Amino acid sequence: MFDYATMTTRNIGFVTEAEQERLRDTPVFVCGVGGMGGACLMALVRAGFTRLTICDLDDFEVSNLNRQLFATLDSVGRHKAEASRDQCLRINPQADIEVLGRDWPDHLDRILGTAKIVVNGTDDLVASLMLYRGARASGATVIDAYASPLPSVYVTRPGDPMPEERLRYPTRGKPIEAVTDADRAEAFLCEAEHVMLNSSSRHHIDLALAGEVAAGRRSRMSFAPMVISTGMLMAYEVTQLATGRPGRTDCRGWFLNVYRNRVERPLPAPVALVMRPIVRRALKRMVAG
Repeated sequence: MFDYATMTTRNIGFVTEAEQERLRDTPVFVCGVGGMGGACLMALVRAGFTRLTICDLDDFEVSNLNRQLFATLDSVGRHKAEASRDQCLRINPQADIEVLGRDWPDHLDRILGTAKIVVNGTDDLVASLMLYRGARASGATVIDAYASPLPSVYVTRPGDPMPEERLRYPTRGKPIEAVTDADRAEAFLCEAEHVMLNSSSRHHIDLALAGEVAAGRRSRMSFAPMVISTGMLMAYEVTQLATGRPGRTDCRGWFLNVYRNRVERPLPAPVALVMRPIVRRALKRMVAG
């Protein structure tokens, strides 16, 4: 027989009983439950979060089996959010999990009216723009990660610059419906530049293949240890926010270099200013092949 207190009893010590109740009662929106978002969702459910809204556009595919925790041979071909919800309910049948599909933007204002913690698990620019702009308007905080070969995490609070502002996307000031494929490509390069500039990621990935990804000639590479580790970092940030504990992760975030056992934080502004043109030229060479 399921019992919430029994399920979460070993949490106590990491969190207090009062904090566990906060986890139980705090609404969280997980937008995208494939790789990082799915790993984060799994951790949240097992940590005792019960008020969850989740969404995704896609069905699970065989290629997802290498990294997505809710992808199994039984769930291949099923809608990701529905299959993920069903597996979450096998962990905690008392969880209240709302599932949304392609119509999730139509519900965003309603969701953000109560869920002030948002996990961005989508890899689509337009979806991210809608999420961040909506979160700012509603006073919600977004937990996200970079498209990086190293696990990473960053937390954008309502008063912080959004990624499109901070990373200088071409979408700044542009209506969602006016975003073009060229904007998507340029925004991806802006993010790639930040990753190369502020982490040692270039030393831990095949740069020729990375160049093909940046140029749009190849799908993004993903690896289970990196994806799942990133989802866990995101889940820690959700827990910090839900319990009200002060967090040190800001909107610029940090990278976890698992190959060198160290944390890598963004460069000081003067150093970044000097290094940026060098990184930009290197990135252009990578994209050119």
